[in-house]
Amino acid sequence: MLTTALAFFISVTWAFEGGSAGRLEVVAPDHVRVGAQGEKDQDGRNRQANWYFFQVKGVRPGKPITIDLVDLPGEYNYQANRGAVNAETPAVWSDDGQTWRHVEDYQYDPTEPRMRLRITPRHGNFWVAHTPPYTNRHLDRLWRDVRNSFRREEIGRSVDGRPLWLWTIGTGPKTIWLMFRQHSWETGSSWTGEGAIRELARNAALQRDYTWKVLPMADPDGVARGGVRFNKYGFDLNRNWDVNGVAKMPEIAAQRKVMLASGPAALFFSLHNTETSEYLEGPPTADPALRALGERFSQALEARSSFAPTRPLSFAAPVAPGRMTVIHGLSAQRGWPAFLMEQRISTQSKYGRRPLIEDRSRFGRELVTIMGEILQ
Repeated sequence: MLTTALAFFISVTWAFEGGSAGRLEVVAPDHVRVGAQGEKDQDGRNRQANWYFFQVKGVRPGKPITIDLVDLPGEYNYQANRGAVNAETPAVWSDDGQTWRHVEDYQYDPTEPRMRLRITPRHGNFWVAHTPPYTNRHLDRLWRDVRNSFRREEIGRSVDGRPLWLWTIGTGPKTIWLMFRQHSWETGSSWTGEGAIRELARNAALQRDYTWKVLPMADPDGVARGGVRFNKYGFDLNRNWDVNGVAKMPEIAAQRKVMLASGPAALFFSLHNTETSEYLEGPPTADPALRALGERFSQALEARSSFAPTRPLSFAAPVAPGRMTVIHGLSAQRGWPAFLMEQRISTQSKYGRRPLIEDRSRFGRELVTIMGEILQ
């Protein structure tokens, strides 16, 4: 991580946890171009530029600053694209590092492509990000708040030696597993996870009826370095679930080991974010009971939460070995009813706007309540 001075009174830095940016270019004292760093997989392919997070310092309060976000194109599933940053996904910004709002004055030029932001700061410094950041320090703060309710177990270490945590609460006969932040850019997953965890800590009925197993931070290294979706060696912590490779994928190995060694699960759920889609997906199955559970889950979410799907409930197609997601793997290896959800970061129909932190937190509370209801 670097800090680059741009003029005698303005600089851009990402030298902090979760920070990320690429090349910098001065256009004028009040106009800079900031490249998205992006990230590639283990084969040097599938570049993703879904994450940027930097601070602009030394600006004049009340004076507009123009920021062009560039270097956006990449690949997804080996197909070239124009990038995840587009007219539907403008940046968020904050002048205190805690309260985030969407940039309202922006223009997207698809020809370069480029996202131009115009921000008028109230103070001398401000932050810009793709979505409201959630770092390992946020998770540490959450643990301090709920540690009297949850039990915490270290199940392994990441490539860089960070603890991989399993949090447990409740004593009920049925077990529900929750997984958050398999992909480090998907910060909404963690904000929803925090809402769910805080609800579980206060809800005696959910603790009585169920045992909840929570993997709150599946990729702590990626979160720390401002990564996108791959671990340090370029492996996707969702798409390579069935690959044995403790040395290069200790995160998957630790999470898979603890789940495969546990008893049966009433439900497994992994939460993700994407730019413009929102949906619930189950594992490959023809089992009518599992499909019925999926229908109950989907209908309850639509009726009693802010979930606003852009497509009907689906069940994943089989994939080739080596490319299994967590729901493929748990279904094949344990027969678990495993579901994955994508939540959009663009305008969501039930909100009529783009979601922010309070929306994610509220959905987390709704999510665990609904899970408790459908499994009764």
